[in-house]
Amino acid sequence: MKPTKAISKPLPSLADIEREVVAESREWGRQRLETRLQKLAEEHGEVFPPKAIATPVADTAQRTGRGKARR
Repeated sequence: MKPTKAISKPLPSLADIEREVVAESREWGRQRLETRLQKLAEEHGEVFPPKAIATPVADTAQRTGRGKARR
């Protein structure tokens, strides 16, 4: 017979357990990917993560194509 407790926590749902395990596996995968990429970068003498490159801001009208006559 199980001893009764005055205050008991409700059991987590299957969905809660699944979310927790999926989050843990994503983090493990992210760390493993980072480690492998870092090792590859070191073997080739490159820097990981790469430095960000500033991209020029395009004119909104040019990006959407508005204001130009279609033929």
